[in-house]
Amino acid sequence: MLIAILIFDIALVAWSLHLMQQAFDTREFSFMLAGTLVAMSAAAMLVVYFLMDSYLGYLSRIAAVSGSF
Repeated sequence: MLIAILIFDIALVAWSLHLMQQAFDTREFSFMLAGTLVAMSAAAMLVVYFLMDSYLGYLSRIAAVSGSF
């Protein structure tokens, strides 16, 4: 699952760089804003993935300990 998310994040970062290059070429603020938002969403998706992975691991450890009693 991590590989698929990493590939999707790389695609998002490439798209954001394309948008920012287009903003630089045409001197439009909207493309720069769109590129920044796409890059932030890629970073946020990775943060949420790792937070949820840690949390689900924590829950599974608790379930394993409480199930042994």
